Amino acid sequence: MDFEILERLTVALGVGLLVGIERGWRERDAGAGKRTAGIRTFTLSGLLGGIFGAIAKSLDDVVGAGIVIAVGVFAYTAVFATFRFREVVDEDSYGVTTVVAAIATFALGVYALVGDHMLAAAMGVVVTGVLAVREPLHGWLTKINWLELRAGLVLVTMTVLALPLIPNESYGPFGGVNPREIWLLAVVLAAVSFAGYVAVRMLGSTRGLLVASAAGGLVSSTAVTADLARRAGKARGNNDLLAAGVTLASAISYLRALVVVAALNVAVGVHAAAPISAAILVAAAIVVFYARRGIQSKSGADFHLRNPFSLTETVGLALLLGIVLFATEAIAEFLGPRGALAAAVIAGTATVDAAAFSMARLARGVIAPEIAALGVLLAIGANNALKFVIGVARGGGTFALPLVLGLVLPVIVGLAIAGTMVMMADG
Repeated sequence: MDFEILERLTVALGVGLLVGIERGWRERDAGAGKRTAGIRTFTLSGLLGGIFGAIAKSLDDVVGAGIVIAVGVFAYTAVFATFRFREVVDEDSYGVTTVVAAIATFALGVYALVGDHMLAAAMGVVVTGVLAVREPLHGWLTKINWLELRAGLVLVTMTVLALPLIPNESYGPFGGVNPREIWLLAVVLAAVSFAGYVAVRMLGSTRGLLVASAAGGLVSSTAVTADLARRAGKARGNNDLLAAGVTLASAISYLRALVVVAALNVAVGVHAAAPISAAILVAAAIVVFYARRGIQSKSGADFHLRNPFSLTETVGLALLLGIVLFATEAIAEFLGPRGALAAAVIAGTATVDAAAFSMARLARGVIAPEIAALGVLLAIGANNALKFVIGVARGGGTFALPLVLGLVLPVIVGLAIAGTMVMMADG
């Protein structure tokens, strides 16, 4: 007995069973003989595809094997589609998903025998997942507009089509700038921001200010701060709850910076983990404190965030990343680590992501990882200082104290830990 063939047939059977469970559950209210396929039919479909794949695999002639598979797919599709046609006529519907799912099940059964059976199993899970999220997907489509859909499509296009065409080499002095590396990071950051924007759109204002603030932190914590401060200045909400929203959005931005730097340089991520995590914990405690004080407020999360993704803005972000990287590397080359830290502060006032990117790059040989981690914290501090100024300017003096606790205290704790780590490393 060929146990490899048996294992592959088992995978083909399992793929059919998995899809069949989802299809059978969805059609569970249909009476006997009132549906084209359920658990048994889909399970046998996967196994049948595996049998055709086994027959094709046993042939030495590649052309003959291809003919066997083609005949099997054609015959299976014709029979299944015929019965499904009778069902949709009886139901007066136009659904074709079941037919496509059946063809995919049969094809994956074939591939489990002639190709990578583990990949076939993984794709079976994907097919089942896509079938299972029909209602959420349809609901999501009703909540987005054309501009948002187009933005998402442009994002995917720029990733799939543009990325392979961008040079993957470093150009220029001071270590050079790698266009593909910069573009990839810009696209990833744009994708994260777009995901946060979509979360805000899907959740809406009914889920509360804190939920929307957390999602807004992925888009722009500065924008969240400006809008909530505006509401505080116009007495449109409870200052405690608004301060909790600002603090939470900022904490999410700290986490985003940590993820960025850790993805680019593990060593810097390790050194930055403790101070940034401490800052996040302090911010979380402040959020809880202010949220409890303002929980009785009826303030909603009705601030409006614009769609954060566009081709122009992504190109601009890539250029900004490149400029910041080149500038910090040049300053570090001439002035050493102190110059790199000063550059991180300057860059942080514009965007923490660019500073995190440059610090992660510099730590590959120009500065020590602990210095780079300190630079990330300084960039966060500079960015929070800018948000504090914006918040007080728009929210008024009564909003200053909550912002001090929410924006300044977490950074002080993080900087204290990062500075201690640097001194311990020097000692």
